[in-house]
Amino acid sequence: MLERVSSDQDDINAAAPGDFIARARQLRPLLEAHAAKTEEARQLVPEVLDALHEARLFRMLIPRSCDGLELDPATYVQVIEEIAKADASVAWCMAQGSGCSMTAAYMAPQVARDVFGDPRAVLAWGPTDSKQKAHAVKGGYRVSGTWSFASGLMHASWVGCHCIVVEPDGRIRLDAAGNPVDLTLMVPKSSASVKDVWHTVGLRGTGSNTYTVSDVFVPKEYTFTRESDEYRRERGPLYRLTTYMLYGAGFSSITLGIARMMLDTFVASTADKLGYRQTKPLRENAVIQSQVAVCEAKLRSSRVLLIKTLQELWETVAAGETISLDQRASLRLASVHAAHQAKDVADTIYHIAGATAIFETNPFERRFRDLHTVIQQVQGQFHNFEMVGQVLLGMESSTKLI
Repeated sequence: MLERVSSDQDDINAAAPGDFIARARQLRPLLEAHAAKTEEARQLVPEVLDALHEARLFRMLIPRSCDGLELDPATYVQVIEEIAKADASVAWCMAQGSGCSMTAAYMAPQVARDVFGDPRAVLAWGPTDSKQKAHAVKGGYRVSGTWSFASGLMHASWVGCHCIVVEPDGRIRLDAAGNPVDLTLMVPKSSASVKDVWHTVGLRGTGSNTYTVSDVFVPKEYTFTRESDEYRRERGPLYRLTTYMLYGAGFSSITLGIARMMLDTFVASTADKLGYRQTKPLRENAVIQSQVAVCEAKLRSSRVLLIKTLQELWETVAAGETISLDQRASLRLASVHAAHQAKDVADTIYHIAGATAIFETNPFERRFRDLHTVIQQVQGQFHNFEMVGQVLLGMESSTKLI
């Protein structure tokens, strides 16, 4: 068993799920106060990292056997949502790092303790393509490649290298179905070189830079295949869900948090202002009144759908049952729908707030940019509705991607 960091840690681990939502809510003033500094630094600043680690919010999806919290998904997305209300970059790093950390369930116990034993451990990675290779050698693999979009890389302790396996004779290793084997290899970040490329419209504070690993030896024990029953060692209900599912739900909860804060801010402080060449405040404008009501409906309904869908999936896996294709499609639908409803709300609020919304000192400008950056990620893009529609119509062409 891992040593507890302190007696306070036992209290945190024993806390009710709702306590973590409250803990995230309590962090919002600190995160908001450092948001501009985080964006300027293009990575999470020390004050923010210290607070997140103290609250154990990078350990939400790590198994309890590895000193994690193993929260249920509905609670997890509400924590992410609360953080996003203050700073979407922080929420994105938490969601990305949490998804990566689920892989502790696929590692041998001693390896999981090595990777995640440090209470400040964070794993970062970027998506794979055919260019990254792991060459099989005695006792493990020699890995080389470059990975981009590695959110949280600047504060990570380990990087994951997703690779196609090359046999000693140069052949690509194939699985039983004839597909190339895709392994994830754990590499200390100190063995990788980082390239600063993260100059973006939004989510600037995520530090989602590029890293390169050159001919690094990785022992076989530090490799696994994600979502593989062969490698899964944790049998808790959380790990019957895929990391891809939790990524999609987590990212959509970020958009909900951003849009909620924009709407609430408009109602609380902007609706009293006079429109250009108007004699009455915005709140007395019938069009504004209708738009605010529609925005409220979009946020409430899409949020309820997302949380309810996650709760239903949790009941399924907690009962030891397998998630069906229809349930997978329902989660994809709830996630992408929430993201697009939140985008519509953000666009509406940004527009009705008027010209003052464009200034950096305004509470809308950064959030508007951040939300539109979130929606560009693959799980937020509109084509996801196509895959859900195929399921609803009894088709199977792209359903394996859900």
